[in-house]
Amino acid sequence: MTHLHSGERPATPGVLIGGGIALSLAIMGSIVAARYAHDSGFAAHAWIFAAGFLAGLVWLVRRYANGIPADDLTPYADGVVRAGVIASVFWGIAGFLVGLIIALQLSFPNFLYFPDLPFTNFGRLRPLHTSAVIFAFGGNVLIATSFYVVQRTSKARLFGGILPWFVFGGYQLFIVIAATGYLMGITQSKEYAEPEWYADLWLTIVWVCYLLVFVGTLWKRKEPHIYVANWFYLAFIVTIAMLHIVNNLAVPVSFLGSKSVQLFGGVQDALTQWWYGHNAVGFFLTAGFLAIMYYFIPKRAERPVYSYRLSIVHFWSLIFIYIWAGPHHLHYTALPEWAQTLGMTFSVMLWMPSWGGMINGLMTLSGAWDKLRTDPVLRMLVVSVAFYGMSTFEGPVMSVKAVNALSHYTDWTIGHVHSGALGWVGYVSFGALYCLVPWLWGRKQLYSLKLVEWHFWISTVGILFYITSMWISGIMQGLMWRAYNDFGFLSYSFVETVEAMHPYYIIRALGGALFLIGALIMAYNLWRTARGDVKSEAGAGSAGLAPAAAE
Repeated sequence: MTHLHSGERPATPGVLIGGGIALSLAIMGSIVAARYAHDSGFAAHAWIFAAGFLAGLVWLVRRYANGIPADDLTPYADGVVRAGVIASVFWGIAGFLVGLIIALQLSFPNFLYFPDLPFTNFGRLRPLHTSAVIFAFGGNVLIATSFYVVQRTSKARLFGGILPWFVFGGYQLFIVIAATGYLMGITQSKEYAEPEWYADLWLTIVWVCYLLVFVGTLWKRKEPHIYVANWFYLAFIVTIAMLHIVNNLAVPVSFLGSKSVQLFGGVQDALTQWWYGHNAVGFFLTAGFLAIMYYFIPKRAERPVYSYRLSIVHFWSLIFIYIWAGPHHLHYTALPEWAQTLGMTFSVMLWMPSWGGMINGLMTLSGAWDKLRTDPVLRMLVVSVAFYGMSTFEGPVMSVKAVNALSHYTDWTIGHVHSGALGWVGYVSFGALYCLVPWLWGRKQLYSLKLVEWHFWISTVGILFYITSMWISGIMQGLMWRAYNDFGFLSYSFVETVEAMHPYYIIRALGGALFLIGALIMAYNLWRTARGDVKSEAGAGSAGLAPAAAE
């Protein structure tokens, strides 16, 4: 279908001229910055910016040189969503692979480590892994699904013409800048906020454009009601912008150098960092993916949301309470006692709205529970909600100071993070990708539901290996750290605790390997689906049919 909704205007040649001039100036500015850079890292990044802008210029010319492309004349802008799906799968596998490598390095310190190649060091690969899985994989999933959902629930094409493509391309450029920076040792050493000042500025520009696209689409919607998923997406976009700007306030040592000095220091910097760090979890890894839950589970189950009133209560209580929970990362530090208690109190309060959302997601299957037997995609989506419920119970428990005294700085925290990251964020993302590919590529069903079954069970076993090994390792670690003998001396040295954890680190690496294998199976399945292939499977039924294909 190649028609526009009434009132829509296709892209004009002005897009090609204006965009071409802007990108040409950006290329020249990047080359000048590379030429006069004060350090090699900044020069390398300037050249990467130049290459990114050049790639954008080539893409723009190829897209519009022969007139308006067909994708600009369709009711919905699905080309950018398809690109987001492909990027999500690519970055996901890259991030999981780096995670497996560093898990093996913790088990076997010389694994893929070369003293003369500092970028193979665990200290540089670890932030590469966290940023790849959170911001590259998770961020692309959120951008792609938000662009898809806001169009369908608003009955309006994405706002801004070519602006959504700028958001997508600009975000990929940020990912490359951040990742190469970690490998070169360019970092401001803040958890989840390692990229230096110029990368942060670029991301701010991209993110403001993302907000414009999303709000603009809602503004011109044909549907009077704003569906609840869009409320969660909007909260995620707005809050992440606020968190990013405040936490990354810094003064560059030089505008042609990679280093900067943080605006805050000491306890103020720590509190600002974990206000940011925990709410990156709360709004990037929770609110955004709850939006996915609220659209894709009802769509896949072909059932309405269990309680729309509960979803609104869930939304407002979650976003109000979450923003105060960050200080629980700083128990028993120089942070004032009242601030620590505030963070703990609001963390415990979070349990109720979180479980309200979990109940809403699970009860949406009322009358459709039988579909879990035949549709592994729906099963993956539902299990993700179960992991969400488990993680949002464990988190408040760990924020209680008496529990935190044992758990803090141990592998228990790592197990908790990955139960949410792999089980909740990973599974709800995989479920959304399994839904989107047939819908976007116009296929009646997935290539193979049995491959989805294999993905589900292999990765589930992997997650269980991962989190149980880290729970055992972490609790053992905490108990060994606080064990004293009759003379009041520590019973164990630090090295003895590391030695005791070694078997569990191997089990953790095995779990990560299984999770990566599952993702590779998914990538193959989605590739064959996009090609239009269908594997003949007995008893596959119609669970892979695309309910949104006619939208």
